[in-house]
Amino acid sequence: MIIYGHSGQDIRRMIWRKRYKLLTVAVIIFGAVTLMGCTKPKPKLNALDSFWDTLGGKTKDLVEKTK
Repeated sequence: MIIYGHSGQDIRRMIWRKRYKLLTVAVIIFGAVTLMGCTKPKPKLNALDSFWDTLGGKTKDLVEKTK
């Protein structure tokens, strides 16, 4: 995108002068996303277990039955 009156070099210079502000914003966003992902424990997935229980029932191992 061309901004009238500014060349690419001028735009790069403006970004370079504000690099610490840009870096600070990026770090804050990254930190917020990281902390939001760590707040809740992952729930145990029971869908596959209930599926196999429905198909085969809760059968016990034959070795345990003989003991």
